[in-house]
Amino acid sequence: MKVAYVTTGHPVAGDDDERETVLAAWYGAGIEGSPVVWDDPRVDWSSFDAAVVRSTWDYIERRDEFVAWAHRAGAATRLFNPASVIEWNTDKTYLRDLGSPTVPTHWAAPGAGFSGEGSPEGGFPVWDEYVVKPTISAGARGALRTADRAVAEKHAARLLGEGRTVMVQPYLKSVEHEGELSLLYFGGQFSHAVRRHPMLSDTEVTAAGRATLRDPDDDQFALAERVLAEVPPDLLYARVDVARTPEGEPVLMELELTEPYLFLRYELAAPDMFAQVLADLL
Repeated sequence: MKVAYVTTGHPVAGDDDERETVLAAWYGAGIEGSPVVWDDPRVDWSSFDAAVVRSTWDYIERRDEFVAWAHRAGAATRLFNPASVIEWNTDKTYLRDLGSPTVPTHWAAPGAGFSGEGSPEGGFPVWDEYVVKPTISAGARGALRTADRAVAEKHAARLLGEGRTVMVQPYLKSVEHEGELSLLYFGGQFSHAVRRHPMLSDTEVTAAGRATLRDPDDDQFALAERVLAEVPPDLLYARVDVARTPEGEPVLMELELTEPYLFLRYELAAPDMFAQVLADLL
């Protein structure tokens, strides 16, 4: 089977240290994988048995173009994850579609006021500390953490002035001591989980401390399963990022279904599981 490992020609692809691990595991499962740049006009996607979206991390500046590509590629070959999922998941407003508990969020689109539970109509929320970010983003790009409400409002106004939809959330202090937990699933099956150091933390972290393998607590695992029950069942991969509220309840931070880092080197069996699930789907 011939499968495209979909990446980018942008320098951001240099952060992809999982490529060789994935390609080796695919080879062991009878899959001939090769890196292919998503926006290369010379690529004939129908020449592949499938295409797997991986390190396409430059899409946030060209999201409409990326979504259009996904639909074209998905019409020519099997795309993982599917184009319809990619279109939905590349704008964080998807969080509003889920019934599972999420971080409290206030939203604003250009030309409209903020809306969200507990805030006056069109008003900016009042919290001790804020996280303000655009709804189309990756790797915390465009995100700001601040305890100054005026600074938060100014950042939101700047993003709105650029024509970007904005989300405002309270900063969850629990991530400082507990971190963010990412649960990794392949083909709907749980593989492993890692505790990630929060990107917006003030705490300095070494490369070795960016993530550590961890068993989810029962309530975290239950939340992840509940979230995945709300999305299509035939996904190759999913990453469910959760954290705890000040009351100790787990909430969804993000559901990564497009190009998540999979933390494959943290669990010995994960690369082969990922490859076998892909082989089974094909």
